[in-house]
Amino acid sequence: MNTEFAQKVYALVRKIPKGSTMTYKEVAEKAGKPKAYRAVGNILNKNYDPTIPCHRVVRSDGTPGGYNRGPVEKVRILRQEQVDISS
Repeated sequence: MNTEFAQKVYALVRKIPKGSTMTYKEVAEKAGKPKAYRAVGNILNKNYDPTIPCHRVVRSDGTPGGYNRGPVEKVRILRQEQVDISS
């Protein structure tokens, strides 16, 4: 997905440091579309670029949310990065 919004989302997510997370809503807000958090999830679900750490984007309630490699893998990677995550 190469829309302007998608490119903003990818750029923001690339900047999330290891051991940190952002919510889908935070990414949407910083990308200029505060109500587009579901779109952020859809964009990241289609991402297979390993330079975009989409596993670091979580739901506002602290749960992991979706991941195109499966939710168990998302939690595993986040825990490996020392992120305290609700599963």
